[in-house]
Amino acid sequence: MADNPLLQLLGSLALVLIVVALVALVGLVLLIRSVRRIRVPPDADFFTTMHYVPLILVVLLDLLDLGLDILAAPIAWIVLDRMGLHGLRNRAAIEALIPFTGPIPVFTVAWVAARMFNLGTRPGSYRPPRRRYLDTESTATDSEYHDRPRRRPRIIDIE
Repeated sequence: MADNPLLQLLGSLALVLIVVALVALVGLVLLIRSVRRIRVPPDADFFTTMHYVPLILVVLLDLLDLGLDILAAPIAWIVLDRMGLHGLRNRAAIEALIPFTGPIPVFTVAWVAARMFNLGTRPGSYRPPRRRYLDTESTATDSEYHDRPRRRPRIIDIE
């Protein structure tokens, strides 16, 4: 029985993809604790989040997409949710569901583009949005409340 070179090639390719997927999974599991310590603003967009995350995370996400293709979507969703990176979670799942983007390192290119073209907000320059009203659960001090401009009261006459 002669060995078919096409079957050998496909077997070797499958073995390489399995190894790449395992390396990506192990790397992502090891990164969960350290990436959780990063304080990304809750309303950060995709490129702002790219400024906060390390390069190894985006490389591992690209390797996971390469190794598992469509099956990487739920794994990337769960891992990024556990890391608290909600700005990347949706895009990682969508990118993993698109079948032809496996060999293209989309997240690595986006990470480089965010730094090269200054896309998004850099860490340290983020300012949380100002609250307009003082609610009962707020921790705002009196000076913060009185410094805000006041609204004119509306008087509605119901006659």
